Amino acid sequence: MAVVEISIVPLGTGSTSLSSYVAACEKELQERGEGLKYELTAMGTIIEGDLDRIMELIRHLHEVPFSQGAKRVSTNIKIDDRRDKTGSIDQKVKSVEEKLKK
Repeated sequence: MAVVEISIVPLGTGSTSLSSYVAACEKELQERGEGLKYELTAMGTIIEGDLDRIMELIRHLHEVPFSQGAKRVSTNIKIDDRRDKTGSIDQKVKSVEEKLKK
C-alpha cells in the first residue's frame, strides 16, 4: 500500500487565494476516492491505497483547476511505496509519536 502526498497549485488565476480550487479538488476526491483513505492538510492532501489507483486519481485531479479557469497547474507528488511491510498514514504518525515519548 502506498502513501502519497499531493499538492495541486493553479497558476494564472488572477488571485492569491486558492481555497476554491482546493475545495473543488477535494470534492472530486470525495466522489472518486471510494476505498481510498485520504486526509486534507494545510499544505496538501495525503492519500493511502493502491498506487495505480491513486495515480489515476491524481491525473484526474490535476485537470480540475483547468476546468475552473486556471491557465497553468503545477502538481507536486511525493510517494512512499514501502514493500517490506504494510504502511499507513496512521502507522507513520504513530511511529514518530512513539519515538517522541522516549
